[in-house]
Amino acid sequence: MSLLEMWTNLGTAIGSLMFAYAMFQQYFPDQLHGYARTYLQKLIAFTSPYIHITFHEYTGERLKRSEVYTAIQSYLSANSSMRAKRLKADVVKDNQSVVLTMDDHEEITDDFNGIKIWWSSRKNTPKTQSFSFYPDKDERRYFKLTVHGRHRETIMTSYIDHVIKEGKAISVKNRQRKLYTNNPSDNWHGWKATKWSHVVFEHPASFDTLAMATKMKEQIKNDLIKFTKGKDYYAKIGKAWKRGYLLFGPPGTGKSTMVVAMANFLNYDVYDLELTTVKDNSELRKLLIETTSKSIIVIEDIDCSLDLTGQRKPKKEKDEDDEKGENNDPISKKKKELEEEKGKSSKSKIFTSCDLLDSYFALLTTDLDKSQLDDVDGGGSGSYGCPGRLLESKR
Repeated sequence: MSLLEMWTNLGTAIGSLMFAYAMFQQYFPDQLHGYARTYLQKLIAFTSPYIHITFHEYTGERLKRSEVYTAIQSYLSANSSMRAKRLKADVVKDNQSVVLTMDDHEEITDDFNGIKIWWSSRKNTPKTQSFSFYPDKDERRYFKLTVHGRHRETIMTSYIDHVIKEGKAISVKNRQRKLYTNNPSDNWHGWKATKWSHVVFEHPASFDTLAMATKMKEQIKNDLIKFTKGKDYYAKIGKAWKRGYLLFGPPGTGKSTMVVAMANFLNYDVYDLELTTVKDNSELRKLLIETTSKSIIVIEDIDCSLDLTGQRKPKKEKDEDDEKGENNDPISKKKKELEEEKGKSSKSKIFTSCDLLDSYFALLTTDLDKSQLDDVDGGGSGSYGCPGRLLESKR
């Protein structure tokens, strides 16, 4: 058989296979497609010594972006800039740094303890073109890891954890920090609706520029460093990894500047939680669940937000109300008791809702003076149910 005849027969065979595949896709039910793919994959797995692991960009019912995918993307960015031929560029870190990552359908290799590992970036595009409010989520991207089967245990027990840990460290280093503020719950629904809106967080304040006694600065900085290194300790004692500060003092004495200095020192994002827009504890929990780790949750003027100052009504005024008979009505009396109970419980709900969060700071601010804090705090701890400390801001 001549070479020409061989290529002719090969072309005929390929054409016949393509025709048969098109007929199969067009006229056979989807159930048979699933069976065919399953057995084809088994055949490939039986003949190939390699294993494949995929990491999808969006996971879960809510199609939330996977933190593992983001960590892998950051990890591979270091290798892809040197090895990949097709790259994507993203500007981060004050719009001054460029991070290069693999483009779609690109492949690079990685070495781990002498093991050669292949990483590829893939994208699945929907077969049917239709209008969508979420086009980015319609295009399902994922990373595919390929390695020889004899290295399965090393990959499962060591390599993947190594990639995620290193990727998160790179993400923190390159990320653009943000200042978040919560949206009213009426705006949580609809396309592009989010619970938090954000802007780029850029503020020059630091402990070096803060007007505070040097000794106090060092105490606060040491406390912050101790907290950042205390993850294992909090896990050991079975507590959520959180820390609280109550900043109090007259307006204009630097409470907000202290918040910024802490955020810059820790390199944390800031969430400005406006409680007056939160209708109930259920909405509060939903907001807090949407926050990220390594962040500062700030609640300004907490005494006004929770109406805690209403508990400090002087005894003389209460006696006058009793003489006027305002509290003798059983309905009014019960209503007043419920309002007081709601005020007492609201402040504790803030931090009990946070027990599922990890690695965050809670900073509360108030314009009250020190003599009024015992009534607000219900005991003077200054922490509202969160391990923390009081800081007074003076002119």
